[in-house]
Amino acid sequence: MKNIQCKKCSNKFSEKEIYTIQQFQYRKQPSYKWTKEFFNKQNIGEWDSFCEKCMMYFSKISEDIWKNDTKEQIRD
Repeated sequence: MKNIQCKKCSNKFSEKEIYTIQQFQYRKQPSYKWTKEFFNKQNIGEWDSFCEKCMMYFSKISEDIWKNDTKEQIRD
């Protein structure tokens, strides 16, 4: 039964396919603290639910923004 709704695309999916930003605490960079701050600016909380497609989107976007921020800090 598909009863969980993705916060980004509003598609429904089953409970077994749920993703939250807590998944990002296992990646090496950027830090989970930075990740939580990034998502907080997007009005996304740690327990908001996402489908796999949207989670992959946010993974790429957050990593790209972090890399750009890091490059800018090096230049300054």
